[in-house]
Amino acid sequence: MLDIVFSLVTLIILEAILGIDNLVFISILSSRLPEHQQKSARRVGLMLAWVTRLILLAGVFWIIGLTKPIIHIFQFDLSWHNIFLIAGGLFLLAKGTREIHTEMEIAKRPEHAPKFANYFAVISQIAVFDIVFSLDSILTAIGLTKIYWIMALAITIAILIMLLASEPLTRFINRHPTVKMLALSFLLLIGTVLIADGLHFDIPRGYLYFAVCFSLFVEVLNNLVAKKKHKNKSP
Repeated sequence: MLDIVFSLVTLIILEAILGIDNLVFISILSSRLPEHQQKSARRVGLMLAWVTRLILLAGVFWIIGLTKPIIHIFQFDLSWHNIFLIAGGLFLLAKGTREIHTEMEIAKRPEHAPKFANYFAVISQIAVFDIVFSLDSILTAIGLTKIYWIMALAITIAILIMLLASEPLTRFINRHPTVKMLALSFLLLIGTVLIADGLHFDIPRGYLYFAVCFSLFVEVLNNLVAKKKHKNKSP
């Protein structure tokens, strides 16, 4: 019983942590929609992530099969999993770079702000990227336990946590332009890590999370200093 509880709690924590990347991506993409559609897009995106994970979990043997090499170049092997990771990483790099460019253009010329994105186009992008993140999520779950209901319950609880966190996170990102730029930089970092993983260059996730947390800590300090300066200038 204790083993089951430990596996469940550990898996919930890991799934929630792995889901942060997905949550940031969904928050940024949904911000391109009209305000009345943003909340719906975030919820639909996270529900798609949940459904995708459960479907892939049901096909666990197919998922494991995706890790078998299909391309052999000298001593270098690539599986479908590697290809998905590389494609997802390239997509994130392209998307992150484009969003940063857009934000800079808006800052220089607000009148040139792009029109709102199409709702179904945004949902489609979220769905495609959900698949990439779901593969890593499911492989992590399989590595911890082989009991289906534990994996399914942990994934469901993690998605519920992300649903609760999505609104506060989005509001925070939208209220602070510098934080939004930081979040876009995280997308570039995550994209690079996905490509590295796909090419068999293992980057410990601890380094990634430390870099993210340190950057957020510096941003918090900058905001505190800015507020203090503003307060001192006020009559």
